Amino acid sequence: MSFHIIRAADCPPQPWKNGMGTTREIARFPADAGSDDFLWRVSVAEVNSAAPFSEFPGIDRHIALLDGDGFSMTLDGERTHALVHPFVPFAFAGEARVDVAMAGGATRDFNLMVRRALAHGEVQTLTSPGSHAPDPACVLVYLARGTMATPDGLLQAGDAWRPDRSPFELGEDSVALLVLVVPR
Repeated sequence: MSFHIIRAADCPPQPWKNGMGTTREIARFPADAGSDDFLWRVSVAEVNSAAPFSEFPGIDRHIALLDGDGFSMTLDGERTHALVHPFVPFAFAGEARVDVAMAGGATRDFNLMVRRALAHGEVQTLTSPGSHAPDPACVLVYLARGTMATPDGLLQAGDAWRPDRSPFELGEDSVALLVLVVPR
């Protein structure tokens, strides 16, 4: 596995699986995996309308609002979750039918997908400035706001870093989302 910086500008938009929105894939593992055999996948979605989410059977999903007013998610017509607080992860089953009601205008959200039978995933929010050593299970650090210094270079908001065990430095008023994946 190579450890490097992934620049936001290098992640072109692509259509959602259901064609009703766009996403920018940041990373997947293995890197050459398709949508049916990845272990994990990280992306940033642009939600511009109340389009339903794509279904991903067998996948655990984690989502966190990055920008905008957010939206309410109704899962399988029963349970509702308001995704309106930035950088607060919410987990749900990929096979759930998710209908969306926008809270305002367009939003952007961070997404982690993990193949349930093979691994357990988690998204953690880091807001404490200073030096941090990545957890051994950390496969990606996404800089949601501010700046972050790594041994590979400086990150700006929207960039990501595939860490090794080297510490990184989170800037003042910065927010990082840490992606942890533990194989089963």
